Amino acid sequence: MIRARGLSCGYAGRAVLRRVDLHLAPGEFVALLGPNGAGKTTLLLALAGALPALDGAVELDGRDMARLSARERARLVSCVPQRAEVPAGFTVRELVRMGRYAHTNFFGGYGPQDDDAAQAALADAHCLDLAERQAAELSGGEQQRVLLARALCQGRRALLLDEATSALDLARRVEAFDLLARQHQRGGTVLAAAHDLNLAALYCTRLVFLKAGRVALDGPTTDIFTEANLRDIYETDIRVAPHPVTGAPQAHLVPGAGAGASL
Repeated sequence: MIRARGLSCGYAGRAVLRRVDLHLAPGEFVALLGPNGAGKTTLLLALAGALPALDGAVELDGRDMARLSARERARLVSCVPQRAEVPAGFTVRELVRMGRYAHTNFFGGYGPQDDDAAQAALADAHCLDLAERQAAELSGGEQQRVLLARALCQGRRALLLDEATSALDLARRVEAFDLLARQHQRGGTVLAAAHDLNLAALYCTRLVFLKAGRVALDGPTTDIFTEANLRDIYETDIRVAPHPVTGAPQAHLVPGAGAGASL
């Protein structure tokens, strides 16, 4: 579905990612993890076609990303940014329906199918109660749910999310990951950048860890979510124990184990 081959990219000619190889198969639910500055946002921008490669290439469905138009990319991949400006003057329903732009005709008109897609996305993202409110007047967490709904309205084949649940409270985070899990179960491809290791391990079948602009670890959650690996990635003492309900591995920080503990 999505493949990066020897991908190097960055800003102002300076590489942030270096020779990254990554393949997302159709129907995978993958978490993109790593410390601050590892390159997670940069990789998502490149996979979405918003950041050109300095070297290497990105492919969507076997086609070179650089040869696809913005409309063609939008039909294949939907994105939820970490932060986004919500324009004033639009209701939530109108903003969500804008996700259908890539599917409209030359004149840009929306039809009944687009209205149905917006309604379904609002329901899935638990935003129906917000539908007629002004999007710019919502709280940060509510706006993030609306942006997720817009991405669902755009298309459910592949979703790229950049810390899309960071502004949500605990219950809403679980709702969001439940929603992503349903997309995965329906055959959708999901790549979610996150700092919440435990949510990632609860829901994602595969984890990709970046560190210093390179892929440091990539594999099934149960294989690579270990104390030794997490300590190496985050450079602090981390203990791993099974979740009391699902048995999934969960990380536990150790007080006083940070880099500045001896200061």
